[in-house]
Amino acid sequence: MHDPMKHGAPHGHGGGHEKKEADLRLVAWETTRSCNLSCAHCRAAAEKGPYPGELDTQAAFKLLDQIAEVSKPIIILTGGEPLLREDIFEIAAYGHKLGMRMTMAPNGTLMTEENTRKMVESGIVRISLSLDGASKEFHDGFRGVPGAYEGVMRAVELAKAAGLPFQINTTITKNNLSQIPDILATAEKIGAVAHHLFLLVPTGRGKYIADSEINAKEYEETLNWFYDQRDKTTLQLKATCAPHYYRILRQRAKEEGKKVTFETHGLDAVTRGCLGGIGFCFVSHTGRVQPCGFLDADCGDVTKDSFADIWRDSKTFNELRDYDLLEGKCGPCEYKRVCGGCRARAFESTGNYLAEEPLCSYQPPRMK
Repeated sequence: MHDPMKHGAPHGHGGGHEKKEADLRLVAWETTRSCNLSCAHCRAAAEKGPYPGELDTQAAFKLLDQIAEVSKPIIILTGGEPLLREDIFEIAAYGHKLGMRMTMAPNGTLMTEENTRKMVESGIVRISLSLDGASKEFHDGFRGVPGAYEGVMRAVELAKAAGLPFQINTTITKNNLSQIPDILATAEKIGAVAHHLFLLVPTGRGKYIADSEINAKEYEETLNWFYDQRDKTTLQLKATCAPHYYRILRQRAKEEGKKVTFETHGLDAVTRGCLGGIGFCFVSHTGRVQPCGFLDADCGDVTKDSFADIWRDSKTFNELRDYDLLEGKCGPCEYKRVCGGCRARAFESTGNYLAEEPLCSYQPPRMK
C-alpha cells in the first residue's frame, strides 16, 4: 500500500516537496454525474441521478475563471451525460469567451438538431462520440442500452450537418480487441477527424469487468498495431490511458532510423504518456480535483480552494511531476519521462500511485 510517511498522503496541498513546473493543457470536467446509459466500464458508475452537490452555474463560471488564471487549456465538458445539464451551453459559451478550447463528450443518444446547433453557437469546437463495437449488438451490450449504436450514428449525421468536427473514442477490452480494425475503418467511413483508443482502467463499474482487461502482451501488440496505422489513415490517432505507446513510438522510430520530432511524428513527439497531474487533471461534479478520472486521489476541492492553488500546490500533483519518485521497474526505466506508466492502474493494483505500471511487459536494461 501507499506509505504516507514515505511519500505523503495521496491528497492535500504542500508537504514540503519541491514544486515542479507543469503546463496545464487539458481539463476534463464532469459537469454532471447523471446519465441515461449504464455502460459496463463507467468510471463513475453513473446513473440517472440527480446527484447532490453538483456545481451550479455561478460555481461553474468561477471554476472556468480560475482555470483561466493558470492557462487556456482544452476543456472537455464530460459527465455522466453533459447534455442533461440545462446550463451546459451557457457554460460552454463562458469558457469560449475566456479563450479556452471547449469540447464536449456526449454519448450521442440525446443529440438533436437544436442542441447540436447550440453546441456550435456556444463555441464547442469538437465532440467525442464513443464507439466500442463494430456491430450494433456489441456496442449496445457494452453500453447497457438498446439503441445506443443507432444513437451514435444519428449523432454523427447531426454533427456533420452542423459542421461540428467529431472524434471516435473506443475503450479496448478483451471482448472487442479483434474489432478494433473494423471500428477504425468505421471511424474513417463516417467522417471522424480522430480515433482515440482508451485502454480499460478498472475503476467504477469497470472493476466488475476487470477480467475483460487485456494483458500486457495483448497491450503491446495492440499499441504496435496502432503505430502501424499512422501512415495508413488520414485520422488523428491517439492512445489514451496507454502511456506505453510513447515508448513504443520511440523504439519503433529508432528501428526505422527515424528521429522523433514534431515534423516526423506530430503531437505524439511533444506529449508524453500519463499526463495526470502534469498536463491534465479531472474535476468532479462536486468540484473535487484528481489527476485523472480513474485515479481516485483527492488533490483539492474547488469549492474550498482556488483551482490555481490546487494545481500548483497539491502534494499529489507535485509527486506525479517528479519522475524520480517512480518505483519498481518504472524507476530505472529510460522511457519514464515519455511514458510514466498509468498511475491509475498502479493505484488500483497496489494503493500506491507511484508503483510500477502493472500492465507493462518492458524490462528496462538497468533491471536486467
